[in-house]
Amino acid sequence: MSESYVKRLFTILLDAVTDKDPQVQEQVCGALCALGESQPEEALRACEEHLRLHDKLAHPYRTMILRVMETVVSSHLGELDKGLARASILLASSEMTKVKELVCDWQQAASNVLVALGKRFISSVMEEILSKFQPGVLPHHFVVQTLANLSVSNVFGVVPFLTSILSTMLPMLSAAKPDSMRVVFCCALQRFSESTLEYLADLDQAPDPTVRKDAFATDIFSAYDILFHHWLQSREAKLRLAVVEALGPMSHLLPSEKLEEQLPKLLPGVLGLYKKHAETVHVSRSLGQILEAAASVGSRTLDVQLDSLLAALHAQICVPVESSSPLVMSNQKEVLRCFTVLACCSPDRLLAFLLPKLDTSNERTRVGTLQVVRHIINSAAAQMEVKQPFILSSMKLPLLDTNSKVKRAVVQVISAMAHHGYLEQPGGEAMIEYIVQQCALPPEAEPQKLGANSEALAADSVRAISVSTLYLVSTTVDRMGDVLWPYLFEFLVPVRFTGALTPLCRSLVHLAQKRQEAGAHALLIQYNGNVTLPSPYAMATRLLAVSSSPYLGDGRGAASLRLLSVLHRDIHPMLGQRWATAIPLLLEHLDGYTEETLSRKEWEEKLLMFLRDTLAVVSDNTWICQLSLEMCKQLPSYNGTPLEKNFLYKCIGTTLGAASSKEVVRKHLQELLETARYQEESEREGLACCFGICASSHLDDTLAQLEDFVKSDVFRKSAGIFNIFKDRSENEVEKVKSALILCYGHVAARAPRELLLARVESDIFRNMSQCFSTKVLGIKVETKDLGLRLCLAQSVCMASQAVRSSSHGSSFQLLRKPELVAQMMEFIKAEPSDSLRTPMRKKAMLACTYLASLEPALEGQAQADLIHSCLHSIMAVLPEPEGVDSHQEPLYLDTMQALKDLLTSLLQRNMTPQGLQVMVEVCAPEPMDQVPEGPRAGAGAWPKRLPASALPEAPAHQRARDCERAVLQAAGDPRGARPAGRTAQRVRPGGPAPCCRGVQPSGQPPAL
Repeated sequence: MSESYVKRLFTILLDAVTDKDPQVQEQVCGALCALGESQPEEALRACEEHLRLHDKLAHPYRTMILRVMETVVSSHLGELDKGLARASILLASSEMTKVKELVCDWQQAASNVLVALGKRFISSVMEEILSKFQPGVLPHHFVVQTLANLSVSNVFGVVPFLTSILSTMLPMLSAAKPDSMRVVFCCALQRFSESTLEYLADLDQAPDPTVRKDAFATDIFSAYDILFHHWLQSREAKLRLAVVEALGPMSHLLPSEKLEEQLPKLLPGVLGLYKKHAETVHVSRSLGQILEAAASVGSRTLDVQLDSLLAALHAQICVPVESSSPLVMSNQKEVLRCFTVLACCSPDRLLAFLLPKLDTSNERTRVGTLQVVRHIINSAAAQMEVKQPFILSSMKLPLLDTNSKVKRAVVQVISAMAHHGYLEQPGGEAMIEYIVQQCALPPEAEPQKLGANSEALAADSVRAISVSTLYLVSTTVDRMGDVLWPYLFEFLVPVRFTGALTPLCRSLVHLAQKRQEAGAHALLIQYNGNVTLPSPYAMATRLLAVSSSPYLGDGRGAASLRLLSVLHRDIHPMLGQRWATAIPLLLEHLDGYTEETLSRKEWEEKLLMFLRDTLAVVSDNTWICQLSLEMCKQLPSYNGTPLEKNFLYKCIGTTLGAASSKEVVRKHLQELLETARYQEESEREGLACCFGICASSHLDDTLAQLEDFVKSDVFRKSAGIFNIFKDRSENEVEKVKSALILCYGHVAARAPRELLLARVESDIFRNMSQCFSTKVLGIKVETKDLGLRLCLAQSVCMASQAVRSSSHGSSFQLLRKPELVAQMMEFIKAEPSDSLRTPMRKKAMLACTYLASLEPALEGQAQADLIHSCLHSIMAVLPEPEGVDSHQEPLYLDTMQALKDLLTSLLQRNMTPQGLQVMVEVCAPEPMDQVPEGPRAGAGAWPKRLPASALPEAPAHQRARDCERAVLQAAGDPRGARPAGRTAQRVRPGGPAPCCRGVQPSGQPPAL
């Protein structure tokens, strides 16, 4: 762009500054700054010329132009020539002092231009400013302000002028009457003192290394005398704060003897301001500087004033900190700085003041005191080193406090202790245990607050801070390695630390890897008689059990498996190679799923396979028996977590199955039967799984132990004649019976097929019936317990299916078959005829389906009775209307499917025209003229079949015809096809009606 074009563009933009629209003004200023980036000198000349030519331009517009000049100068200071800089200095000085009255925005903008130019052209700026700073005349407010700001922005350039500036200023202090003028003088003295201290601190880089603090001492003390004895007494709060802010840095420049002389008055005077001002950060900052100055000269006055200092500072630190108040937070930082000075000067008296306050129950007092303790542990480490035992012992009561704010403060103190060797002292283990306890807090117990800061609150929770602290201390503080290892293992097994398992495992994995890298012994854990450390069996049991719920507790499954992996030598020397392959595969499986998508059954089976492989590799009966003993010992610890206890039962069964000692197997099985909590459904299921898995290797011992328990006093005690009529005792007995019957079912399902047939009649079905039936005075008492009935039906299913799947199952004669079928029919008949609320019908029909596939075949009448009972029980129940009790629909559909499967299984036993005719006749629906009145059809006898066209559309008729068609389909009869336009009463999604499906190709009964 040509020079004339740029000048015209600047002129147009500067004229547009006066636009009435604030947005336009802002955009114009932005354009001027942007253009000034490429043409800085032209921009400054244009602005200078515009302000000079438009002398009447209102000050808001002049302010905007001056701000543009400041921006350009700050960005291109090194490119400006002296002539342009001189012109800009004169302009800014003129703008700043054009009017005597204070017009802050305008005059501040001009002052900022001078300060920006003073970073390079300090001589020219000082010459211009000092020309307006003459002895005997009060200068303009912004002349003093500009000198103050210049002293900070260009220390080396201004400090050499300070002696003459101070000598000129001191007489002005007495003449300054307006508070605004006094405030600006205080600000100048503060800045002059700060720049002088900075100059003296970097004297080796200063242009004049001969400058000494003594050169300023006399003038500073004269100014101090006026500020402290006269101006500090003002009623104007702003002036008092300005005075106290100046006194802090000024105290460092006072002569030592004068400072010692003034401290008895100065310290109480500053402390008194705490009561006069709500915002006390300026007071605390100044007090900290005064204390540092006093400490640097070895003042004895601090000892005299120490009690009042500690009381005032402690009151300030106990003010609750609001996250939205940066001033309060800044004040606490300054107060802690004061405590650091006092800790270095008088550590004994400071601790004598602080530590007793930890015994108070007041939240603010305790939290504030803990903050101070943490700070001085970090900032006065050398002075506190010999005090470590006292500080540790003083933490006993805070460790018991349940307040979350106190807990956070305690955790922060312990973190500081860890970095400075406190936890290596006696009593340090209590601090580590406290951190682990906080890691174990349940997430739901943490206070949850909604709002903009909810995420910050969650991140700041006691548990989150504790987890972070434990990991950081484990991984970043080298000296803590020997403290935490192997001590952290003590927290793995106790159930109260379950919530801390993930951070514990992560820390232990890191520590173990560091020890391996350092070439530690083959065994990472050296017990050396330490009985508090968990045994390898205890660790293996615990880590395996909690892995069954892998996503709980921030992913404790993966963390536990990783710890198992690094401890393979300590668990057993033979496991390294096998676990190096198996555990990564388990972790990979977890990575591929989430808590919602992982199949628990599949995951548990993988873990049990891992356990079986481990036991096979070890192949040491003594080790296996010890592991089973530990598993049984830990079993009660999982009473509150039924899923994990259920899995541990399976682990016990797996381990006992691998043991070769029959005495150990029977002893553990007996203990399990005697101590199980039979009232818990998941525990009954877990106990049964345990016996089933064990029976795969120890069938005879398992059956013998079950029979011994049935005959034992433990079982008989609760089943006596006097207890049977008491509801509570009866309920307890039924639960025990349910568990035993389930045990027999699982034993049959898991037993070796070559051994099962010889035992199924005499030991399994007989004992099932014995456990189910109760006789009082020779009279059979029918149980009312639904759970017991369901368990019997399920166990009959499992045992029948096991028999059928054996190699000789097709020819095996089950003599108890009629008795078992009759029992299932009783269950079906006992169900209410007008509702379908339980799976009893379905389970009983499934049991009959499996029994029907076994020899001998049911007699004709028995088969007819069975079909009648099932059809009557199901056909009499109407399905619930759509949208009503929708959770019943799956049960209804499953029950109808069980009926179809039963009919199919019965037909397969006699695939002849005669068998088909019998089945068709039995399934024939009842005509309407013989149906009893009422809403429930099909409750009477089943007469001779009528033509389908003669039957009205009743639900019972329709379902009966569906069953008939299912039978015809199974026999290959074309009459089993559904007539066009006809639909079933209920249709499963994606398939035909429940009673109209074909026979399974294999001819086998349906899977349980």
